[in-house]
Amino acid sequence: MLVSDFTYDLPEDRIAKFPPKVRGTTRLLVLNKNTGEIKDSYYKDLADYLNPGDVLILNDTRVMQSRIFCTLPDGRKRELVVLEKHGNEPQRVMYRGKLHDGDVLNPGNIVVSKILGNGIAEVESDTPLADLAEKYGTVPLPPYLHRDATEDDKKRYQTVWAREMGSAAAPTASLNMTEELLKKLQEKGVIIKYLTLHVGLGTFLPIRTDNIEDHKMHSEWYHIPEDTLEAIKDAKRVIALGTTVARTLEYYAKTGKAEGEDDIFIYPGFEFKIVDALLTNFHAPKSTVLMLASAFAGWDHLKNAYDHAIEEKYNFLSYGDSMFIC
Repeated sequence: MLVSDFTYDLPEDRIAKFPPKVRGTTRLLVLNKNTGEIKDSYYKDLADYLNPGDVLILNDTRVMQSRIFCTLPDGRKRELVVLEKHGNEPQRVMYRGKLHDGDVLNPGNIVVSKILGNGIAEVESDTPLADLAEKYGTVPLPPYLHRDATEDDKKRYQTVWAREMGSAAAPTASLNMTEELLKKLQEKGVIIKYLTLHVGLGTFLPIRTDNIEDHKMHSEWYHIPEDTLEAIKDAKRVIALGTTVARTLEYYAKTGKAEGEDDIFIYPGFEFKIVDALLTNFHAPKSTVLMLASAFAGWDHLKNAYDHAIEEKYNFLSYGDSMFIC
């Protein structure tokens, strides 16, 4: 199975460069994964497609302000993105511009201890990088937006329920969800539960292999609370809000572990054990998240839905419209 099998033509003008003026006023494409039937709807009407007894699971991770603009002693500017840290392993960053072992960057007296390749370096600092990021950093917007973060992004590139600090990027499928819609869903009898997966390195890195099976996903730390696991047992349907939630639940189904390091790579041929429906974004060509959505909906159905969305001028990627695959 080739990476090139999972692509489509994404016009630049279909990429949402900014969030909608009002959170939750986006569109929603509803795709029946069994028949391929497509309906055009609105995100605010999501409750029309959920039923009492459904369990909707959200990722409560909080995004670090992990993009830090630094300078070398001679004044040259460098950009770092602080990546997630696993246990006692060295702290890693993505960097833009040339760096060498032993370079010192400020603010924070950050020392480059080892260049790893592919724009990744191990670094050390007297102050934890997560603390430096909160003090000096800004929102790590996806590079395809081709712009710096604004004050508005600090609020909008974060879910309304974010609480567990640790992600290097947002679980973007959740950015359109509002407190008002969650309340409406609960009033209908939908059960809302949470888990934590800190979105990390794998989000930023492209697939560098031709064969999908040769790609190795990076690990991301997760935790599923006991009350969420109990709710899953009695659910009429389990609905994952985003690919981060889907991966976490399916990793739990595979391993039985409610906490740990999740490195599951889901692509067509995967058999879902827990997730019955998926609320997600429109994803970039050849991306791991597009392959997960393809595994859930079937590539033929998903590609047809994407072609329809482009024709109907839906907005794509992190700040764009959403899909409900059921």
